[in-house]
Amino acid sequence: MFLLHPLLQISVLLDATLWLAVSASPTDDNVLRAGHGEHGEPGHEEPHKDSYSTFASEFLESRYLSDEGYPFPTAPPVDPFARIKVSDCGITKGCIRYGKPGCDAETCEYFLSFRRIGTDVEFEMSADTDGWVAVGFSSDKKMGGDDVMGCVHDDNGRVRIHHFYNVGQWAKEIKRNPARDEEGIFENNRVTCRFKRPLHVPREETLVDLHLSWYYLFAWGPAIQGSITRHDIDSPPVSDRMISIYKYEDIFMPATAYQTFSSPFCLLLIVALTFYLLMGTP
Repeated sequence: MFLLHPLLQISVLLDATLWLAVSASPTDDNVLRAGHGEHGEPGHEEPHKDSYSTFASEFLESRYLSDEGYPFPTAPPVDPFARIKVSDCGITKGCIRYGKPGCDAETCEYFLSFRRIGTDVEFEMSADTDGWVAVGFSSDKKMGGDDVMGCVHDDNGRVRIHHFYNVGQWAKEIKRNPARDEEGIFENNRVTCRFKRPLHVPREETLVDLHLSWYYLFAWGPAIQGSITRHDIDSPPVSDRMISIYKYEDIFMPATAYQTFSSPFCLLLIVALTFYLLMGTP
């Protein structure tokens, strides 16, 4: 007769016991619930619960349930684009608004903000368009020879940051792109983006140093397959004076439709007509 080593016998017995515990299911007809007979009557009560089943349930509870017995909460959804805060304009960042008086980043025809973060400048741009929005840094108020950063909405629904250089009236894309930490969204027929670029860069023709003051050119328009086309208006707005990245202001520029009575000539004309009507003719 072949005899097993005592330790091996104990191992075999343990394996067999474990297999029987796993095989038994509370729904099997041949397994009686502890403390009840075949038809649910009080019967012989088993000395203890199935140890393996108890271990498995406790393991699952400790892994997937909190201390209170509830499933662990899932992480809240992450907002893919933090909304632009106009309440910071003129305080912790500079802003330029173009459009209707009182407009904000979601209602202005064009919106730009900037602020210094360490050795970088963070820009936020938004415009009422389904194509592209851009800002140019110019030594004069004319288009041509300008460093331009643009946010372009492509056919896949993404908004990408591009670097351009104005050659006359034509924007040429430049492969060297100083933008980083790019974010963009197309929502409610608006292109909105946020990015950073270095404050100091080696001076070259297509890339200006932002610690200097520049005239800012503002433009937006349609795009075809991710490529920009001519801007929406013939004469895009330009800042009245050179803008310093170190001075945070909240600048409002009325759109053409709201400029009728804002020019000095129109105001003088209104005053003259009012005086004439009040005094009457001799």
